[in-house]
Amino acid sequence: MLAYIIRRLLLIIPTLFGIMLINFLIIQAAPGGPVEQAIAMMKGHNIDATSRFSGTGQGESLSGSSSNQSSVRTYRGAQGLDPDLIADLERMYGFDKPLPERFFKMIWNYARLDFGESFYRDEAVVDIVLEKMPVSISLGLWTTLLVYFISMPMGIYKAVKDGSKFDIWTSGVVVVGNAVPSFLFAILLIVLFAGGSFFNWFPLRGLTSPDWDELSWFAQITDYFWHITLPVLSMVIGGFAGLTLLTKNSFLEEINKQYVITARAKGLKEGRVLYGHIFRNAMLIIIAGFPAAFIGILFTGSLLTEVIFSLDGIGLLGYEAAINRDYPVMFATLFFFSLLGLLMNLIGDLTYTLVDPRIDFESQEV
Repeated sequence: MLAYIIRRLLLIIPTLFGIMLINFLIIQAAPGGPVEQAIAMMKGHNIDATSRFSGTGQGESLSGSSSNQSSVRTYRGAQGLDPDLIADLERMYGFDKPLPERFFKMIWNYARLDFGESFYRDEAVVDIVLEKMPVSISLGLWTTLLVYFISMPMGIYKAVKDGSKFDIWTSGVVVVGNAVPSFLFAILLIVLFAGGSFFNWFPLRGLTSPDWDELSWFAQITDYFWHITLPVLSMVIGGFAGLTLLTKNSFLEEINKQYVITARAKGLKEGRVLYGHIFRNAMLIIIAGFPAAFIGILFTGSLLTEVIFSLDGIGLLGYEAAINRDYPVMFATLFFFSLLGLLMNLIGDLTYTLVDPRIDFESQEV
């Protein structure tokens, strides 16, 4: 197992390099960019992504031309500006260097855990990400735990009571959960419980109250869960339905297998058959998928929820960085998320061996 872990860790390096390279090329070719953003601000008007698209097919000069006049022609909206000013902007944002040099310099800095500073916030990227992480971790962790704690018992009981009234009624709940997007459910919760049209039981914004630091530790915990309740519930509705069906189908597939029939024929109690034999095999893919589920909810499922409930987390940070072309924040968060996702995939594989020790990755090729 140790050799397998080492191989997987070493494989992370080229995988992460490829992810960063592909996204770096895509971002560089996207319309607009920091230089054109600065030009637009200097000229006192805003330009959208399509109007920022230059005639050369790229938002920035990727060749690092030393000709100031050529640089001016590269950027749409730069007419009338001093070529030396455009050259200064290129140097400020690092676009005066060739594309390969910029990429490898970025990778070298990331290898030394130097993620640079934001173009627009005048803060270190690491400090910005660490500031936003508590919100996203709170949403991702509590949502994942609740989804599993609801879906697993419900899915198991639906499999045991397949075709019963309970199975039929809960299937209706699952269908509604699949049909209603999380952001629509979030709006419904606000209307019902956050001062919309009915009750005003929960706060509408923020992870904690303004006076949170002055509260006692018990009041701080209570205040935290008071704020996080509605955002987490809105995300749970979109996640429990699919996992419930997966749990039910996994158990149904195992219930009628020969080893289960043999266990029942030996006179074992139904609970022993269910949790001593069926559970390990049926729950293998579900429990082992917990790390990947957490990553998915943490990095992809919280953007709209953060916007609706005014939660300043990683999802909102990434969106704003993409809109503003804040490249240091964009690439640093991409690097961090990709690395964490690859590590979580490894943890997911190791979880398989914890659930079922018969699985041996040591004899398999990566």
